Amino acid sequence: MEEKRVLYSALHKEYPVIDHGEGMYIYDTTGKKYLDCAAGIAVVNVGHGVKEILDKIHAQLDNICFVYGGTFTSETRERLAKKIIDVAPEGMDKVFLCSGGSEAMESLIKFTRQYQVERGKLGKYKVISRWQSYHGNTLGTLSLGGRPSWREHFDELFPKFISHIPACNCYRCPYGLTEETCNCQCALELERTIKYEGPETVSAFVMEPVIGTTAAAVVPPKKYVEKVKEICDKYDVLFCVDEVITGFGRTGANFAVDHYGVTPDLIGFAKGLGSGYVPVGGVIVNKKIVDAIAAGSGALTHAFTFSGTPLACAGAEAVLDYIVDNDLVKRSYDMGEIFLEKLKALYKYPVVGDVRGLGLMLGIEFVQDKETKAPFEFNFSGEVSKYCFDNGVMVTGGVPGSADGQIGDAMQIAPPFIITEEDMDIVVDMLAKGIEYVMEKHGIA
Repeated sequence: MEEKRVLYSALHKEYPVIDHGEGMYIYDTTGKKYLDCAAGIAVVNVGHGVKEILDKIHAQLDNICFVYGGTFTSETRERLAKKIIDVAPEGMDKVFLCSGGSEAMESLIKFTRQYQVERGKLGKYKVISRWQSYHGNTLGTLSLGGRPSWREHFDELFPKFISHIPACNCYRCPYGLTEETCNCQCALELERTIKYEGPETVSAFVMEPVIGTTAAAVVPPKKYVEKVKEICDKYDVLFCVDEVITGFGRTGANFAVDHYGVTPDLIGFAKGLGSGYVPVGGVIVNKKIVDAIAAGSGALTHAFTFSGTPLACAGAEAVLDYIVDNDLVKRSYDMGEIFLEKLKALYKYPVVGDVRGLGLMLGIEFVQDKETKAPFEFNFSGEVSKYCFDNGVMVTGGVPGSADGQIGDAMQIAPPFIITEEDMDIVVDMLAKGIEYVMEKHGIA
């Protein structure tokens, strides 16, 4: 067999070779088909092979694919930015475009610093984020994130201006409280950390409104998000949200932060806008930040070679038009409620501790004891997801550390918005079979 030259993330794994995709399914070169209930990793929100989108990309190919954004703009770039602002929270003003989620969040960090410099607050440079978060794979965004297993090899290389607070996870509340009885102690951790760091030094707080793969669809209560926004405003700290996974309809709203009725200062986005058809990401910028730069240097000290290329913008615009024209955000919400109820049937198994989510951002957490919530010391979700994959259903499992950063595992279920109830039934049935298989394999009664 000819030696392969791709440096894969798993060097000893044999990867199936993909051939094509259509709707909810993808097909490998052996003819095997897979029901894509992962949407890649919450990417292909509109499904595979949508002709209207492909036609618009082809039309752009016949025109021009690339110009450097620092020299030219394009009508496609301008239209896309306007359409993004049209669906963004009120108060958001302009859009910076790049090629993916890590670039988007790296850009967001830099924008927080330039904002403070432009307004003469040079001492405000520190950023606070949360454990159990994921914000990207560059050194800057890995240091921002809170996934220990991905950080451990690189800790010595991380910049030291970032600190972390616990995430809000009501299922695993470290205070032993419930949503009804708590006073948002986890939100008050933000205020405590700001005070310890010194309010005059803290520039921004960054969070995923709904936690992604690292903890699989943990949804905070409304009062938590309201409280952290209140604390940010109190101490002149920018409130920034990572919507790389949740943006453009994943949670059943244009952006997950919309569920909470608060306006952020910066929004990072990526996956859902390109939906896998083109590589695209970006940052949506609040007017107060735009105004500060305009009144100061008048120049954004940041750029990428592939920012706002005509081909990427054409594909992204086609995806956004398709989402809006087909009312897929509402569909995500409606189908998410149905899917969540179907998944709750899995509570009958003693290993299913929590079934959660919002829209089509759903998660299952596995435990060895429902009462104590003690997690498994092996990767239960990874084995279930492998069983499902081997039998033609794709879900995202195998991320360790969802309980406390070291142990615990949860599974993310994030299908394209076009999923049907028939598809859901196939997935729930396969998950049940996978759970039973792994329980039997490990002698779990």
